[in-house]
Amino acid sequence: MPGGEGAADPAGTGPFGRAAGVLRHVRGPGGSRTLGGETRKGAAEGTRPDGPGPRGIRKAVRDMALPPATGRVVAGVDGSQASLTAAAWAAREAALRGAELELLNVWHPPTGNIQFSPAPEELRLWEEGRTRAAADEAVGEHPALAVTARQAFGTPVKALLDALDEAALLVLGSRGLGRTGGLLLGSVGLAVLARCAKPVVIVREQRPAPETADVVVGVDLDHQWAPLLDFAAAEAALRGTAVRVVHAFDLRRLYGYGAPALEPETARELRGEAEADLRRRLRPWLGPDAPEVRVEVPQAAAASGLLGAAEGAGLVVVGRRHGGGPPGLRLGPVAHAVLHHAGCPVAVVPHP
Repeated sequence: MPGGEGAADPAGTGPFGRAAGVLRHVRGPGGSRTLGGETRKGAAEGTRPDGPGPRGIRKAVRDMALPPATGRVVAGVDGSQASLTAAAWAAREAALRGAELELLNVWHPPTGNIQFSPAPEELRLWEEGRTRAAADEAVGEHPALAVTARQAFGTPVKALLDALDEAALLVLGSRGLGRTGGLLLGSVGLAVLARCAKPVVIVREQRPAPETADVVVGVDLDHQWAPLLDFAAAEAALRGTAVRVVHAFDLRRLYGYGAPALEPETARELRGEAEADLRRRLRPWLGPDAPEVRVEVPQAAAASGLLGAAEGAGLVVVGRRHGGGPPGLRLGPVAHAVLHHAGCPVAVVPHP
């Protein structure tokens, strides 16, 4: 690509001579926002959207979900329907948090055989227009929301990760406009998830579940899971819903091929002990200001047990170990399975 992946562009000029970031949707004078030379009504300076949910926002839980530097929510938009659905979900999330929303389109000129395709400039303008339309829709649905729409130039993975450095949350569609259209999660999404240091939410193209649906979080008692529960509790508090903590009790993982030979009563006792251990570890999160917490210990493999619990959920939260190992190996098998098969938005939260 022109200038290289990390090339500086002090003038803000893209590969086609137009100013990078020309499509901007920001708060303007007198509580208005400007976008491409037009003015649209927006939030007055310092105001926040109403209505975080029927129960309201519990400040202690909300604060632990938003870094003190910024609570901005960033959504990647490439023009695909999946990315537009993700942008709409991100707008609702930002409104619940009382945060700003940034819609980021990363333009990377096509490098393959495009003789039968639209010219690169036409493709860029099409993506710009789709991002502009997503910003308009976000403002129409959430008039008090501060929205910025921006087009950057470069490699999508790097640009998205750079944007996440200054934000609290990144939201992506489950499938973009890449060649691997048969996959539920594209190469950009997988690469971002493998490298991110902050939570990333993957949103399915179909309409998400209602905001009143529970938040489900999968935990493995053998690994660090406090960051996952912190994130899930904060999301549930924003929505006024319950947190369902799921720990799959897999007999085959514990006893191998001898598991089916266990007496049913013995299996029930072992499962009860695992549930009691989980409840004991959850006590620090069960204070009066915490959202309702429900414990589920299905007797199943981890992926299938979590996917079963995620049916009808509003959001499912999984973890990934941050740091160490090749990027392609940083998403575990359970996270992979949930990302590809869960019907609701999936949040991937890095943890030590």
